[in-house]
Amino acid sequence: MKYGVLNNCLLLIMLPAWMFAQTNLAQPFAIQGTLVDEQKKPIPFGNIALYQSSDSALVTGTASNETGQFKLPAKPGTYYLKISIISYRDRLISNITIVNQDVQLGSLTLKVSAELLQEVVVRGERSQMELQLDKRVFNVGSDLSNIGGNASEILDNVPSVSVDVEGNVSLRGSQNVRILIDGRPSGLTGISSPDALRQLQGNMVERIEVITNPSSRYDAEGEVGIINIILKKNKNQGVTGSFTINLGDPANYGGSFDINYRKNKVNLFTSYGFNYQSRPGYGSSYQSFTDSDSAFSYAETSQRTRAGASHNVRVGMDYYLNDQNVLTGSLIYRRADGRNSSQFQYQDFDRNGELVQTTLRNEQETEPENNIEAALSYRKEFSQKGRALTADVKWIESDEDEFSNYQQGDPGGLIRIRQRSSNTEDERNLLFQADYVHPFGEKGKWEAGVKSTGRVLHNDFLVEQQEGEADWAVWSGFDNNLIYREKIHAAYLMAGNQFRKVSLQAGLRGEFSDITTELPEVAEVNQRRYFNLFPSAHLSYEMSKSKALQLSYSYRLSRPGFRELLPFSGFSNARSLMTGNPNLNPEYTHSLEGGYLLNWESGSLLSSLYYRYRTGVIQRITLVDSVGFSHMFPVNLATQNAYGLEINFSNTFQNWWRLNASFNFYRAITRGQYEDKLLESDTYTWTSRVTSKMTFFEQWDFQAGSNYRVPLKIRQGRELSSYAIDLGLSRDVIKGNGTLTLSVRDLLNTRKSRTIIEDEGYYSTSSFLRSRRQILLTFNYRLNRKKDTRTREDGGGENEGEN
Repeated sequence: MKYGVLNNCLLLIMLPAWMFAQTNLAQPFAIQGTLVDEQKKPIPFGNIALYQSSDSALVTGTASNETGQFKLPAKPGTYYLKISIISYRDRLISNITIVNQDVQLGSLTLKVSAELLQEVVVRGERSQMELQLDKRVFNVGSDLSNIGGNASEILDNVPSVSVDVEGNVSLRGSQNVRILIDGRPSGLTGISSPDALRQLQGNMVERIEVITNPSSRYDAEGEVGIINIILKKNKNQGVTGSFTINLGDPANYGGSFDINYRKNKVNLFTSYGFNYQSRPGYGSSYQSFTDSDSAFSYAETSQRTRAGASHNVRVGMDYYLNDQNVLTGSLIYRRADGRNSSQFQYQDFDRNGELVQTTLRNEQETEPENNIEAALSYRKEFSQKGRALTADVKWIESDEDEFSNYQQGDPGGLIRIRQRSSNTEDERNLLFQADYVHPFGEKGKWEAGVKSTGRVLHNDFLVEQQEGEADWAVWSGFDNNLIYREKIHAAYLMAGNQFRKVSLQAGLRGEFSDITTELPEVAEVNQRRYFNLFPSAHLSYEMSKSKALQLSYSYRLSRPGFRELLPFSGFSNARSLMTGNPNLNPEYTHSLEGGYLLNWESGSLLSSLYYRYRTGVIQRITLVDSVGFSHMFPVNLATQNAYGLEINFSNTFQNWWRLNASFNFYRAITRGQYEDKLLESDTYTWTSRVTSKMTFFEQWDFQAGSNYRVPLKIRQGRELSSYAIDLGLSRDVIKGNGTLTLSVRDLLNTRKSRTIIEDEGYYSTSSFLRSRRQILLTFNYRLNRKKDTRTREDGGGENEGEN
């Protein structure tokens, strides 16, 4: 780690605190009072804000203490107070005049708001979906299957999103999706390993934004759109927090907390999460080769355990320079230590099906990971409503290492081969962006922004083998390193307006990409520079208060992932090697989508039709050599036409029963050619998700959910159907301040990947379960915070998204 950079980041975060101390000297007078309810009982932790009567400018604010008392410093002048607290009606106290002494307001009675109480209950009972012009927001809410889980498991419960057994995230059937944290690229999503999201505790996540057809405001990266994970941060006055501990089987234990402290111009926020998890999995496969010259087969079984501990720390500060200017600094650190083991057994058979030999291969792997990132942002709001300027700087430093030892021999214990490998990945990333929004007319606005990112990634891969008692020797073909440099500069301009019931938004984004891959061992340098224009358009029509139509278009690209560019392979399974291709080019996508939203008193229905046309589609080719070892690598192979239908349904049938359901049908027709061989596929599938939540005896919440996917045709075969059942039971305790939850994930151990590959002279079938059934007990305690109210004063503005 670069300690000098770290110290600078800490200085940036602490600077607002020093400014606050210098500019907020003791005031000579005070306004004091006590908040009580209609039974004259004190109301703790109520929000009290002091405003100037002349221009309604916010002067200061505080929260009542445990006895309901509060005290606000103020200079001589005329003011008014606004008191607000969940479940009570807001109250204004006007004509407060300070001349030369303190002002005593005495006891201030607040009345219970029946409407607010009802709203809190409704919001706490369901995960709410919000439809906006160019994105959908899924509040994590009280979905019991999310409690105690990680970010990967939460995404698997979001409509349109699926996570396979390897941890790869897909949106509407495609893994070419951009994943952001708080609207920005983040090392928390990992350099190349899908396991990074499993190390982010779900209790730190507030909501998920799914942007299936992003506007020009967002990066053009990602064929099917963007998934934005928003972390928790509260801005209410006083101290608020949430504390969680969990214990599960297989070994899964940890805890987390997030705390906010807001006083006057300063909002401090911090969160920490620790988790240890051991995930045992298993798999099997059968390979058959029927070449004209020879025929043989082999069966493979595997046992795998992925275990390790992870820590996530986040600290930051909002400093309100005044009502229109906010400076925010934050620092995130993640540390993970993986301890993984794998055991493979190979049984080789001759053409008659007779067992020839049995081979055992064991792997022990350590996987340390570090990620640190610092961010500084500034937001200015002008006197004209909706007009704003934001600027952001972000620095990321990550390293992911994999060190493995292999032993291969026979069942009798004789070790014939000893090997070891190392794979190190180090990344540095610097980002700057600025955005400006300017309203015009009654409901129109135009936006403009610039963004520049620089990224350097080093990867060093090595495999060594020991012959007898001799020294370790490098294994030919498995010693190389790669240096990946990426510079992307972008600018955009977009405008939108509403004409009665019609809303229109259009924009244009330009991106210049300068990408270089270098292989120092072979002195090979591959540089690609290209400039693209990416238009977008969004149209919506409000048929009535409960009905709306949407139509959108965007042009996007998908740059090859880092792993896809690596020319060398992982080495866990010596008979099945996957390598990359440093000569890959980006994919380009035209995306068109239409949607219909229907709301009624007890629920809503959202249906969407979408179409994508892709060029330069990257697909993996599988080649099998004469001894049955397979080699998979990616190429820009084809063009693709894809379309689908998605339906999301949510309804409260009774005040104790709510049902959520989603359905997605997807078809992709791909045509390409490799080495004069025509390769075509017609892939179609559908997935469904149903979640039923019931409340019994007004105290117990029970939830049952199921996911199902029909068989999926792929280019060289098919993936078989899969399904899973999740259960959850919860009850509030400690006068509603705590919640105890028991959940079961994958009740029947059916969340498997099953594949059949058929080609000329080759047949393969495989089945793999990454992690067996998980039982989890979680306790959550809330400090001065209501359960799942989903109230946030920023409206998502600061997490609007990357440009």
